Amino acid sequence: MPAALLIDFGSTYTKLRAVDLDARRVLAVAQGPSTVTTNVTIGLDLALAELERKLGRLPAFKHRLASSSAAGGLKMVTIGLVKELTAEAARQAALGAGAKLVGTFAYRLTANDMRAIESLEPDILLLAGGTDGGNAEVVRHNAERLAVSPLTCPIVVACNRDIAEDTATALQAAGKSAIRTDNVMPEFGVLNIDPARAAIREVFIDRIVHAKGIDRAAERFDAVLMPTPAAVMEGARLLSEGASRHDGLGDLLVVDIGGATTDVHSVGTGTPMRDGVVQYGLPEPFVKRTVEGDLGMRHNARTIAEAGGFAAFADRLGLSEARSNAKLDEIAADVERLPVNAEDEALDEALAWTAVRIAVARHAGTTEIVQTVHGPVTMQRGKDLTGVKYVIGTGGPLAHGATPASVLRAALADASDPFSLRPTDPALFIDADYLLYASGLLAAVDREAALALALGSLRPLQERDAHEHRSQIA
Repeated sequence: MPAALLIDFGSTYTKLRAVDLDARRVLAVAQGPSTVTTNVTIGLDLALAELERKLGRLPAFKHRLASSSAAGGLKMVTIGLVKELTAEAARQAALGAGAKLVGTFAYRLTANDMRAIESLEPDILLLAGGTDGGNAEVVRHNAERLAVSPLTCPIVVACNRDIAEDTATALQAAGKSAIRTDNVMPEFGVLNIDPARAAIREVFIDRIVHAKGIDRAAERFDAVLMPTPAAVMEGARLLSEGASRHDGLGDLLVVDIGGATTDVHSVGTGTPMRDGVVQYGLPEPFVKRTVEGDLGMRHNARTIAEAGGFAAFADRLGLSEARSNAKLDEIAADVERLPVNAEDEALDEALAWTAVRIAVARHAGTTEIVQTVHGPVTMQRGKDLTGVKYVIGTGGPLAHGATPASVLRAALADASDPFSLRPTDPALFIDADYLLYASGLLAAVDREAALALALGSLRPLQERDAHEHRSQIA
């Protein structure tokens, strides 16, 4: 029986999925505590021992692939020329590579900018700027600033091709690790972010895996292929595009709620669905990821409540504002706290619903009426997701929550916000077996099996009355 072992070195748990490649089904799942800060093999061995107990014995795995978001993931800073252009292109490349974007800078770097970058202590830096044959002076200035800085992280150079080679050479001569790749915006308004994404992932594999100590367990797996968020994104791409012998689902949206962030992935062009609407700004990436670092259900619980309006949050929770405050204080005191009663479950539902509503609204595009000399014009910024056919939820709060359908419906269009381009009438599914990351990894070696596993993990959700669960508190 050919089998694969798919590993996720997470910040809290090391999660394993053993799958049968011929039958294209999950054989067993297991997890152990993530022990990256001490010895990564301890948590992995505990998870493997649990897997062995469930299976009787471990098969001889044909593939043993891993992803990692341990220790907060890959901290990244991007630098571009113009905020709305090359800086935005660099930001999209960083997010698509699975990085945790901690800072974005544009124009000529100042002394204050450099101090800010150094204080962020990035694991990797992306230097962009200028279309091919365009501005070179600003990129040269920024590279000179970086060359004399105390930064030791690798620098991916994805700028104007006329000076990219000289820039990378000068940084290397200054003792920096510089990797040259294609320009993220070779022509005005044209994105080319996949080469930069690939370079970022290569740095992750070569350097960050060692920095986090994951290579101590190297003999137990074949390779760490990518950061976990990038694996989830590849799983979303696979579901949308399909494989050589099977069609995919088409345009879709994936919402991943976590303790530290809420991530949203969309696959589709996002071009205007209505006649007469004009697209503004850079074209959107076909596969897009946004990360909301202020919407983590444990590390940012109070921020979520306040972002959604505290009175409205308490109303959804079904508690007084004083009692809602007390429940949020309990989470702040113990961010690893799990629900133990009906009040806790209702709190998680309210947090998840609010996080999804805000995160998807930020991810989706918007329209506005602009007055021109020819009369009013409807202008679109960002992606039009109104026609998305599927919305898929992944992550613990959705897979194990009491009201996943209610939470996921927060991603949909709302008459009270008519200018938001969120999905209008999609089918709702849950990634019940948490296989999107695993399918994203497996797609690198067996795309057909990966697609079958991802589809097999999807469970349709029927709309539930959120008040039904909330009434249990009374």
